[in-house]
This record gives sequence, C-alpha cells and structure tokens, in this order.
Amino acid sequence: MAQAEIDVEKASKEQILYASVLEKGMYIGLLALFVTFLIYVSGILELRIPMEDLPAYWQMSASDYLHAANIESGWGWVKLLGYGDFLNFVGIAFLAAVTIICYLSIIPTLLKKNDYVYTVLALLEAAILILAASGLLAAGH
Repeated sequence: MAQAEIDVEKASKEQILYASVLEKGMYIGLLALFVTFLIYVSGILELRIPMEDLPAYWQMSASDYLHAANIESGWGWVKLLGYGDFLNFVGIAFLAAVTIICYLSIIPTLLKKNDYVYTVLALLEAAILILAASGLLAAGH
C-alpha cells in the first residue's frame, strides 16, 4: 500500500502548524530517549535499581514494585532524575506532552482567524490533558 499523502492545499494553517510541531516534538523526544538511554547503559550516572536486581522486580505489579523500590507513585520519578535509570523518563514525559504543545501552538492562528469555537476547544483539550497529567484526578496505586 502506498504511503498516504497529505494534500497541503486542502489542509488549514492550523493543521499544518499542528503537524509541524508534532513532527519536531517527536524528533526531540526520540533524541532525548536515545541520549538518556546512552547515559543509562554507559553507567555515567548511578542507578537507583542495580541492573542485577532488575529480574526480581519484573514479576511484581506496579504498586508492589513502587513499594519494594521505595518510589513514590505519580510524579515521584522527578525526584530521581539524578539516577540513570530514571533519567529516561524525561523523553517519555516530553513525548506525552507534545500533544499539549501542539494544541497550544495553534491557538494564536485560531484567534487570528476569529475562530473562537476551535480556540476554546483547543484550550479545553490542552487543559484536560494537563489536568490528567498532573495526577490530581489519579485513582489507585
């Protein structure tokens, strides 16, 4: 099957901008994952969980792992960014946030077009994603 082609002439300015930001964000996130993985495997930074201990954790549920490793759930990983095995979360978190960045990036274009309905929808979408990522609505673990 041939690769799908985008008809740029039919795409709106905000669609092109959204796609452009998404593409750049994806490359930045992948680069961050690659660099942090290299840091992890090189041993430049100390590991929170030594590699030889990892198999003992593989059989555990997420909540059991967090308890056994003495790690806070949610955004607790941010406090552990000095460890090589937690630094890779930066790229993952960035990739998860790219959609929010995309929505926020199209708002000025929508406002210039006086498209207030889509402006409000983009703001609401970004706000909902930020709220979900914040962990304020978290249940479990």
